Amino acid sequence: MAKQPRENPKHMTKIGGQALIEGVMMKGADTGAMACRLPNGEIDVETWAENNGKNMPWYRKCPFVRGSFNFVLSMKDGYRCLTKSAEKQVPEDGEDDTEEMNRFEKWLDEKLGDKLFGIIMTIGMIVGIAVAIGLFVFLPKFLIGQLISHTAIPDNSRFVRSLLEGIIKIAIFLGYMACTGLMKDIRRTYEYHGAEHKTIACYEAGEELTVENVKKHTRFHPRCGTSFIFITLIVSILVMCIVPIYQVLPRVIVSILLLPVVVGISYEFIRIAGKSNNWLTRALSWPGLQIQRITTREPDASQIECAIAALKPCIPEDMEDDKW
Repeated sequence: MAKQPRENPKHMTKIGGQALIEGVMMKGADTGAMACRLPNGEIDVETWAENNGKNMPWYRKCPFVRGSFNFVLSMKDGYRCLTKSAEKQVPEDGEDDTEEMNRFEKWLDEKLGDKLFGIIMTIGMIVGIAVAIGLFVFLPKFLIGQLISHTAIPDNSRFVRSLLEGIIKIAIFLGYMACTGLMKDIRRTYEYHGAEHKTIACYEAGEELTVENVKKHTRFHPRCGTSFIFITLIVSILVMCIVPIYQVLPRVIVSILLLPVVVGISYEFIRIAGKSNNWLTRALSWPGLQIQRITTREPDASQIECAIAALKPCIPEDMEDDKW
């Protein structure tokens, strides 16, 4: 018999997810699932075992330590599911292969075969990480270093330097999200992101998981990865205020080394914001929720169906394991 949503509408679930290419991934206490809309219109669902309940290792439960481990694990699982979802959009019968492969493409296909797509995605991930470090770590520090050296801003003002660096990071982040949202494929991913949030909100409200019920709920959620990234940027400003290093390269190295500290603090805030609803958490969560106006879009019925299909297998039998 299918598992039904729990009856307590005040219960905050630990089920979280991620938008994929034409699909949604969800992770619960003991089960993870991804549901993707295939080119033929069907919904393909994959499930796997998870260990996010009471039996998690200590380093995934210890405050301020768990943030880095859970973040890396989420990135790993998210990348794996994103790669799979992209593979599912390639027709298996090769009907769309209208162009003959050149010699180099034939050589790659012969030597690597099915591994080729995974290698391309891995290279893309490495390049993406390098670009992110360049944009969010090196570039702000370099620009502020140049600004300070050519203006009357005190060179040894930790707060001013960190604040200006943070403003540039936030501007780059918002600009990047807004620009990518103009792309058709990314816009559809943002719609699946909205479907993920709305489905979780419907489940937390204790309502039956139907398309019509899901449509009524908000696409903004305080535990969203977008909010987490924004909080991480804010925390990095505060942490770097206490670092008495002003040269660009050493400051870049220190900021990278302090990432586990920044992520750990940010994760604890997201946990508090996810289960508390008072004026302070609402005020601190407000900026991240506003950014979700960029990274989520209203989904259509077919996208909501995918999110529901991904969420249902993640609902645990023992609801005690689902407490956020």
